[in-house]
Amino acid sequence: MKRLILVTSPPASGKTYISKKLAKALKHVVYLDKDTLIVLSHQIFKVMNEEVNRSSDFFEEYIRNYEYDAVLALAMEALEYDDIVLINAPFTREIRDTAFIDNLKNQLIEKNARLTVVWVMTDVDVVKSRMIERNSSRDTWKLENWDEYIEGVDFSIPLSIDNPDIVDDLLLFKNSNQDEYETSLKELVSILEKEQSLNRE
Repeated sequence: MKRLILVTSPPASGKTYISKKLAKALKHVVYLDKDTLIVLSHQIFKVMNEEVNRSSDFFEEYIRNYEYDAVLALAMEALEYDDIVLINAPFTREIRDTAFIDNLKNQLIEKNARLTVVWVMTDVDVVKSRMIERNSSRDTWKLENWDEYIEGVDFSIPLSIDNPDIVDDLLLFKNSNQDEYETSLKELVSILEKEQSLNRE
């Protein structure tokens, strides 16, 4: 059985670094990053004479959901050609939306694939430090309005995804320091490789 892996968490939790390391550690993986679409999103802001603000009402109405639609469409297509597709994207609302998850699982069944969500756990102060360090224009508004921004960010584990009878539906990746990162990477790769091997039998 094939697999779609969503590496998710609030912004600046370390998703991109972790996603790339997981993708390289596993076999037969197509790696997709929603941030690749940002160049198109910025063009929409420009054409509409809007400030580039990924926390704005304009972004919410005209851009956000379409980015997710696009990267998921690419993933579904890629599953036709390889065993695992890994998407690096926040999915912060979607993974708490039961209807969204159920619909995604149904689409994956048609591809003979299953869903795994990797939730990256990072302390809030570490997130802020990493956001400052990466110095990206997408974070300008967030950092300038930190209290307002962080109030709307949910760092809690999306437990609604977790079925106790399924080992690999929700995997937690602790990433507040190097020791946590190394331990989690080893554990998750081991789980995913084992389950993938069992699925082939």
